[in-house]
Amino acid sequence: MKALKSQRLHIGIFGKTNVGKSSFVNKITGQEVSIVSDIAGTTTDVVEKSMEFLPVGPVTFLDTAGINDNSALGFERIDRTKKVINRTDVAVIICDYNGLDGTEIELIAQLEELKIPHIIVVNKTDIEPVSDIVLEDLKSTCKHILVTSTITDNDIVFKFKEMLVKLLPDEFVNTPKITGDLIDERSTVILVVPIDKQAPKGRLILPQVQTIRDLLDNNCITLVVKETELKAALDNLKKLPDLVVTDSQAFKPVSEIVPNEVPLTSFSILFARLKGDLDAFIQGAKNIENLKDGDKVLILESCTHHAIEDDIGRVKIPNLLKAKTGKDLIIDNFAGHDFPDISQYTLVIHCGGCMTNRREILSRILIANDKKIPITNYGIVISYCLGILPRAIEVFNK
Repeated sequence: MKALKSQRLHIGIFGKTNVGKSSFVNKITGQEVSIVSDIAGTTTDVVEKSMEFLPVGPVTFLDTAGINDNSALGFERIDRTKKVINRTDVAVIICDYNGLDGTEIELIAQLEELKIPHIIVVNKTDIEPVSDIVLEDLKSTCKHILVTSTITDNDIVFKFKEMLVKLLPDEFVNTPKITGDLIDERSTVILVVPIDKQAPKGRLILPQVQTIRDLLDNNCITLVVKETELKAALDNLKKLPDLVVTDSQAFKPVSEIVPNEVPLTSFSILFARLKGDLDAFIQGAKNIENLKDGDKVLILESCTHHAIEDDIGRVKIPNLLKAKTGKDLIIDNFAGHDFPDISQYTLVIHCGGCMTNRREILSRILIANDKKIPITNYGIVISYCLGILPRAIEVFNK
């Protein structure tokens, strides 16, 4: 079974034009992924290559356009390259034997601000070796430096993998669990999965599937029911379950059925912790109380999908917000990997993030915090508006 893009380590390849970014990607992947040419500006858009990269596991390489592209479409290419940073878990900056200039140093400063680990790869050493002065300058800028040549270095793949493992983010070294640290092995867990218009025909949605797998990996006894069969499932058990996880849209009726002594949360809240920052999202939701007439709220989705009747992001959450606050709010929707200008908004509400990676959501949280704009997520907002947020996050406090 193929790993989804959101579960892969995203490795962004950056650098000036004609320093060998595409040659590096082709060498590392062992495939002709990107076009290689002596003509500057050959890579015109982000080129993605997903593969199994042992011992790391599933990765996606993002080969970007030159950050100093002066061609006719250069500014647009550079803008797209900068947007890739927010999808990057590990950055690779390619330069040649001349070392770094102001453009690359500015990029590294941005990576450090976003806490994105990075490697400097000095390429083209088959043409000219790196001087001691340049090497010392590079070492003062970055801890991880790989001096190589994509033409003559036969050990480049091994050297890169070795360096990559040393600086991988913790979530890729110790894969975070969805529920495994909240309950003991062989716990009984009920998953409440409504089958409505938003459930794909013949399939469950991604967070539900991943939660089931996480529970099975932790040897839990897992029951999956619709909300209409929840009471019967509880009645059939000899003892109360150790945890109930529900789809956010069924939170209210489920909370009324599940006894108060049973921990209860939602798939979206589990993923708020897995993919983002649960505490930041909880603090963001508290700002709902401060919304006023005319305030603008942005509902942000990390993927695009065909909106249906009663859509959660376009209908259900706006209705809940207006009912909770009693205010005349202006609510906008935005979908996709690009992060819009949020300076005009009083609150940002992010989706569950099932189709993106943790790095992208953390980057969005960092941007929102920098602009002092509260940010929260679907599950947190729904439980807050329904008045059951304290119960929904109690399992994490324990």
